[in-house]
Amino acid sequence: MDSKPVRITRSQAAQRLRELDNVLILTHRRPDGDTVGSAAALCAALRSLGKRAYVYAHNEYISRLIPFLEGMLQPEEFVPGSYVAVDIASPRLFPFDEKEIAGEIDLSIDHHLGSGGFAKELCVDTSCAACGELLYDILLELGCVTAETALPLYVAVATDTGCFRYSNTTARTHRVAAALMEQGIDVAAVNYRMFECKTRGRLQIESMLVAGASYYDGGTVAITVLSDEMAARAGATADDEDDLAGVMRSVQGVRAAVTIREQKDGTSKISLRTLEEPEGISAEQVCVMFGGGGHMRAAGCTIDRAPSEAALMILEAIRQVRDNA
Repeated sequence: MDSKPVRITRSQAAQRLRELDNVLILTHRRPDGDTVGSAAALCAALRSLGKRAYVYAHNEYISRLIPFLEGMLQPEEFVPGSYVAVDIASPRLFPFDEKEIAGEIDLSIDHHLGSGGFAKELCVDTSCAACGELLYDILLELGCVTAETALPLYVAVATDTGCFRYSNTTARTHRVAAALMEQGIDVAAVNYRMFECKTRGRLQIESMLVAGASYYDGGTVAITVLSDEMAARAGATADDEDDLAGVMRSVQGVRAAVTIREQKDGTSKISLRTLEEPEGISAEQVCVMFGGGGHMRAAGCTIDRAPSEAALMILEAIRQVRDNA
């Protein structure tokens, strides 16, 4: 893979998209609203320009997000002529073995720090709260900001900002959201679907996580574990486990919240959320220590240890990052 992609502007990215056809749009593993919303909006935009475009089909899309991809998932017979990645910071986040299309990705559009290294061209802006915010500018250049593209773009921006509550939200983020709303989209329905509606299984899991949490350092660090047995007892689905990391951050006094998901192979999937404050702990710095990554206030990694050992390791890492800040 080329470790030095050509960095291009929004206008150049728009021009590149005008040139591509038979496009397969790639989303990252364990897709969230930003990667799905960005992919759906880009797919709709390319089709409006008369191009063939699909979104890569894998089995990790959660039910809340599937409706935004209706009619867009790649059919078996589709042979891509070009590839565009959205919201993918690293090839390790591909939903398949990165070697399958090594060197074939034409364009990467992203907002993560350190993004790039796998595409021929890279359009990145880390000041954007979401990939969807950056993509809005590109679609504006293409003349493709319509009601059809505005809805998934809103999903992208709203989910990556926690419905505009996180510190990555800027005045410009609100202006972009306002421009999308002016297309006549139903934001109330989207916000309810994405941020309010919960199944009984989800509520039971949240209750278990809170009840089983351990607190450290004067209650500023909270660590909780979700095991297979707990998920089964709650009758929870994979959808119910989406974005559980924020549950413990809501506890008063907690500055760093860790949710550990026990994996079938004995490893531990770590999700870390830190408080939105000027001197807050960098979740990204903590998770990078274990080969993971993410954002300042939201990051993740996998530790090759059982949850009990992983909890001690992530706690020590949090203390190290906090003390060195």
